[in-house]
Amino acid sequence: MSHDDPLQQNIRRTTGLHALKKIGVLVDESNRDDAAKAAAVRNILLYGSIVLLLVVTVLGYLMGVY
Repeated sequence: MSHDDPLQQNIRRTTGLHALKKIGVLVDESNRDDAAKAAAVRNILLYGSIVLLLVVTVLGYLMGVY
């Protein structure tokens, strides 16, 4: 590492920290989006299977199977 003056070192350090904070915000936002998508898929599968079971039950009843 070169022996730059302390002001330049401080500027580089501050710039690096600022960039890391911005990256952290982007990563957190991406994680929240992924969690929301996963929850939506889970809800669709859960409620979709319940609706499908109800439809099959009603059709079975109407056809005289039950």
